[in-house]
Amino acid sequence: MSDTPQEAHGDHAPELRHRPRQYLVAPIPEHLLPAGFTPVESDALFSQLQQDPEVSVHGRIVPARHPSLEGKPPFPEVAVVQMPPHRAAALDRDPQVHIEPNHHLRVACPYPTACAPAVEARRSNPGVQLPAAPPTQVPFMVSASDGGPLANAMVVVLTDERNFQATTGPDGRAVVTLTVHDPTMVNGVYVKPGGDYWERWIPRPELSTESDNLVILHPLSETFPGLPERQASGWGLTAMGLDRIPPTYRGQGVKVAIIDSGAATSHPELRNRVTRGIDLVGDEEKQWSVDVVGHGTHCAGVIGAADNGVGMLGIAVEAELHACRVFPGGRYSEIIQALDYCIQNEIDVVNLSLGGDEPSALVAQKIEQARQAGIACIVAAGNSGGPVGFPARLPSVLTVAAIGRLGQFPSDTYHATQVWGQPSAQGYFSAAFSSHGPEVDVCAPGVAILSTVPDHSYAVWDGTSMATPHITGLAALVLAHHPDFRNGYGVRDAHRVDRLFQLLRASCTPLDLGDPGRTGAGLPDAMRALGLMTSPEAAATAELAQLREAMRMAGLLPAVPGATADPIEQLRQLLRAAGLLPTP
Repeated sequence: MSDTPQEAHGDHAPELRHRPRQYLVAPIPEHLLPAGFTPVESDALFSQLQQDPEVSVHGRIVPARHPSLEGKPPFPEVAVVQMPPHRAAALDRDPQVHIEPNHHLRVACPYPTACAPAVEARRSNPGVQLPAAPPTQVPFMVSASDGGPLANAMVVVLTDERNFQATTGPDGRAVVTLTVHDPTMVNGVYVKPGGDYWERWIPRPELSTESDNLVILHPLSETFPGLPERQASGWGLTAMGLDRIPPTYRGQGVKVAIIDSGAATSHPELRNRVTRGIDLVGDEEKQWSVDVVGHGTHCAGVIGAADNGVGMLGIAVEAELHACRVFPGGRYSEIIQALDYCIQNEIDVVNLSLGGDEPSALVAQKIEQARQAGIACIVAAGNSGGPVGFPARLPSVLTVAAIGRLGQFPSDTYHATQVWGQPSAQGYFSAAFSSHGPEVDVCAPGVAILSTVPDHSYAVWDGTSMATPHITGLAALVLAHHPDFRNGYGVRDAHRVDRLFQLLRASCTPLDLGDPGRTGAGLPDAMRALGLMTSPEAAATAELAQLREAMRMAGLLPAVPGATADPIEQLRQLLRAAGLLPTP
């Protein structure tokens, strides 16, 4: 008889095994079951899971109920559990049960990464072992242009082997410890301040190990005069024509939820703006009003920072803002619960500047249920520079890619490295980090975006995370002020959401930035989206945009490169693209 592993190894520790993973488990509804099977009751399934010694039950998600969902396919109750992969595989063979991994979420905000051929070589040949590298300490001093030290600045040193970082203390100093085989092979130094200053990017630096490596940061007020004492607005508002709409268009009566890292309501721009929310990852009831990441606060500022004459100006300054905190540590289960909160509270627009790589049938079903309840989900495409992420690739959401514009940031910042392709005549470019593909609906400003960060500061960040709230804010204005939503599309249902998305896409100015998958229908124009274009030329342009959208929805319209501002020439291009007019 052969020995068991324990017998063979005596008193040695047990053999290394796969760690347990989190999963979402739900009964499959009757209309999706194979013939001959009856649905399992939720209580029976959860009781079975609780009695299984290999399963740890972390929670039970009871779906929201709302009059708008009557007669619609129900969403199942979901168990959040932890179990070994082999137990999950066994459960997955049960035709009455749906099981899927409860993947982690990540915010759609990029940061510099190393160009690491050595790392890639080790991934392709994991048997290769490098000898341990001795530590090298590199001191930094980060100061303002006026000479004062800057605390809480992140200093990142990028090398071929990996990245190393440290954060400055009250004296502006930080020591980054490198463990690389050739300390001279440093690709760059990136310094990100806590707020109120421009970042710095220093490629191929000559670093000293004997004395402080000084990095000087310039205040945002050099670009935005008087900030924060005087009110400023980011370049994105002008790019989308939001500076041309009537001052009475402020988004009143519309509810917007930001599913993110919470919102710092201590910030003067958000103190009386984000008034309600839910914390899905913390232990305290009002933890949604504290943002340790800063990401949700930045998104909230773009959408609806107060029009109080100081700081920065948001887009929908009177929309009701809700914060649904799912970071840090959020998973797909938190998206489901946050959307249930949105259904119960009759939210109109949801900002999802987050995502993951893996699909989820349950998240997709919950987003569709939100759509049926009249909730528009606007989602960041992602920042991988590759394919669109999840849930942005779903057809039930509006997917937003990021663009930038030349002249909106200093040349020595990391923003300047994000120019992809050839900029347009107006200086627009696709952001190199932006995920792209046929799922992209529209593009929006996402490079060097000014907004609020905890606790009382302002910062300029990049990301499809920053592009998405531009569209969310515009969507709130359209729902509040476009005549369609006071008439035929006032009912909370999927038709309302579809009409909103149609108006946003039809309002776009096409951008030829080298790849249609990076811009979708183009950059939305607020005047068109709100139905405020009244001149004959403006009306013609708006009608052409609507025609373009109708042809695109019907599958008749491929990308139209080199779009022109001349309405007649636009019509010719549309007809040529649809094969209805010969190419000259």
